[in-house]
Amino acid sequence: MYDMKALYQATSVADAVALRVAHPEAQIIAGGSDVLVQMREGKRAGVELISIYGLDELRGVSLEADGTLRIGSLTSFSHITRDPLIQQYMNVLGEAVDQVGGPQIRNIGTIGGNTCNGVTSADSASTLFAYDARIELTGPAGVRHVPIQAFYIRSGVVDVRPGEIQTAILIQKDDYIDTFGHYIKYSMRNAMDIATLGTSVNVRLSADKRRVERARVAFGVAGPVPLRAAHAEAAAAGEVLSASLADRFAQAVKEDSHPRDSWRAAKDFRMHIAVESAKRAFIRAVELAGGEL
Repeated sequence: MYDMKALYQATSVADAVALRVAHPEAQIIAGGSDVLVQMREGKRAGVELISIYGLDELRGVSLEADGTLRIGSLTSFSHITRDPLIQQYMNVLGEAVDQVGGPQIRNIGTIGGNTCNGVTSADSASTLFAYDARIELTGPAGVRHVPIQAFYIRSGVVDVRPGEIQTAILIQKDDYIDTFGHYIKYSMRNAMDIATLGTSVNVRLSADKRRVERARVAFGVAGPVPLRAAHAEAAAAGEVLSASLADRFAQAVKEDSHPRDSWRAAKDFRMHIAVESAKRAFIRAVELAGGEL
């Protein structure tokens, strides 16, 4: 069923890096929800695999000493959704990954695999972009951190260098504290489908809940890689909450979105969805933050 040349089982992060160096053509496999399907389709015939699935050190969510939220790359979608720290500080990420596939996929699929695929439709990606996530990579030269915007190079290609594996996703305290978000996935079916468009919005309000201190919005499938809508964010920053602000915020996403035609949806339809979902997600994020429009 699976045509592979070899399967190597990493026993630690250091061992995984050593295996990557010794077998530069080998591919990493974590949960296998993407790799095994592709192998079954014959797309990776004769491949060498390095399994990191047994590395429990790469699982779980924790807070570092400086308040950074650390998500191990092997943390499954279902664990992220249920994790108390995610629910307290970044519940929108739990919402987003809870819309990946079905229960079986969410139980085995990992956030590291979701991001390392480099696809714009990944349900976690737009929220991670909206929270300025940093990707931790460990390799022969040690550990390096890459802003997620730089991690995604082009469709299907990410900045993982020879010998490296992704070990964590990091959200700095200033990017999540007092911040509330909402994710909207538009797809042709209500379940078990790839996003036609994914929209993630988060806001931080002033102490009196009358003004937007900061707003962020990111899209999946609005371009070849996930993207932030800087014009919309600028349109809301420092503004008094009002119904018209939600409209201005949503209309401004047109300046940064670059959807394409595909068999899933025409680009004009995707743009319409982008505007409407940005408005709805903004309104909901403001409500979650304690504001009114």
